[in-house]
Amino acid sequence: MAGFTADKPIEQDRFSASDNSADRIKDKDLERQRQQPGGESDSDSGEIGRQIELEAENSIKYRTCSWQKTAALLFSEYICLAIMSFPWSYSILGLVPGLILTVFIAAVVLYTSLIVWRFCLRHPHIRDVCDIGQHLFWGSKIAWYLTAVMFLLNNTFIQGLHCLVGSEYLNTISGHGACTIVFALITAIISLICSIPRTFDTLSKVATFSAIATFISVMLALIFSAIEDHPAGYSPADGDPTVLAIPASGTTYVAGMNAFLNISYTFIGQITLPSFIAEMKEPKDFWKSVTAVTIAEIIVFSLVGSIVYAYTGTQYMTSPAFGSLGDETYKKISFSFMIPTIIFLGVLYASVSARFLFFRLFDGTRHKGNHTVVGWASWIGILAVLWTAAFIIAEVIPFFSDLLSIMSSLFDSFFGFIFWGVAYLRMRYDDHGPDFYKKRGIRGWLGAGVNVGLILIGVYFLGPGTYASIESVIQNYEAGTVGSPFSCADNGV
Repeated sequence: MAGFTADKPIEQDRFSASDNSADRIKDKDLERQRQQPGGESDSDSGEIGRQIELEAENSIKYRTCSWQKTAALLFSEYICLAIMSFPWSYSILGLVPGLILTVFIAAVVLYTSLIVWRFCLRHPHIRDVCDIGQHLFWGSKIAWYLTAVMFLLNNTFIQGLHCLVGSEYLNTISGHGACTIVFALITAIISLICSIPRTFDTLSKVATFSAIATFISVMLALIFSAIEDHPAGYSPADGDPTVLAIPASGTTYVAGMNAFLNISYTFIGQITLPSFIAEMKEPKDFWKSVTAVTIAEIIVFSLVGSIVYAYTGTQYMTSPAFGSLGDETYKKISFSFMIPTIIFLGVLYASVSARFLFFRLFDGTRHKGNHTVVGWASWIGILAVLWTAAFIIAEVIPFFSDLLSIMSSLFDSFFGFIFWGVAYLRMRYDDHGPDFYKKRGIRGWLGAGVNVGLILIGVYFLGPGTYASIESVIQNYEAGTVGSPFSCADNGV
């Protein structure tokens, strides 16, 4: 593929704009950091305006998103099917620890998201998390390549998850009306078609509809769980739903850790933030987008998780909680409103990955910002490869959900915590030198301590988190709950 040969490494194009001004941009960054305490360059610095001006004559313009449209993209990313796994997490952790962890993780992710934003304001030429990965580790080419591999794998596995969830929905609604492989393929094809728009500005309109439909879906599930007589699987022998304030006696570390990671993975999405910021007209307004979304997350996740858990109970809980609805009509109605997010969230990650590859293949050419046959053919071709890979991954790996947990432990440790702790320390070092934590008084010591703590949390995810995910795979094999590759078996909820 052009642009990926040994004699023309990707790094040559990584920070270049269409006028090949990478060195001048870096010099400007350094100069601004020397001249401005805090180094918070933004659209007022002129760099964003220069980028907008460069694409003014292009037929396809990328820096067009308002903070409201960016908020819509974030809502669609976070307000998703994973909400319906919160009742299961609460049933393992207990309601009180579950709610505390929900608020804690939300606050941590908001804080790290603001670090991402500040870092992108300082370096407005950054286009994605891979650029940040290289920048954080002193321009290392190895860091860029490793980040790129993790970035693409993470996104493609999430696409694969949505192929799987699409097949689950179609099996549920049709009563296993066809082979599960066919349903997964249908989901992949529909998602490929929906991925074709090349700007986030266009996708934001669909994102708004997706977020609204998801909210309706979870509210219906909440209402239905409250008004039906009994949850699915109810029996007098097991009794009425049991709600635990704290974890049940005998809860294993693996079960508790997986429930905690489930909550964490739902919130962690910083991997896409640099890509969103790179297409905003006013990146300095991004804090409004991420703050609004975080507040909505805390309210929706906590309410849905706790209320559905209260009416379903520990002994009848499934994940996603749609499977706990005893009335088939209720289940199908509420699950059906998830269709937009089942499709769109996979589309969003596919678009982020395709943008990463496409921009590096055609940076500085007319194909990037104009309607050309080569440009559109390449864009659709990249998407086709990504969705083909996602479909194959979803069907080949029989323990897909557990593998996704493993991948999340490996990748979210960096993209959720380690990167942003390092980013904070790098920014303060650039501002105040190696003794920054001493020069800033209590703020310096507190900031350094908090961000070293973030790095340690990431290491914890990477170590014990990966162990818990792998142990879950082993236990599922021993229990015989692992399926087979390319299986037609019914996977409906």
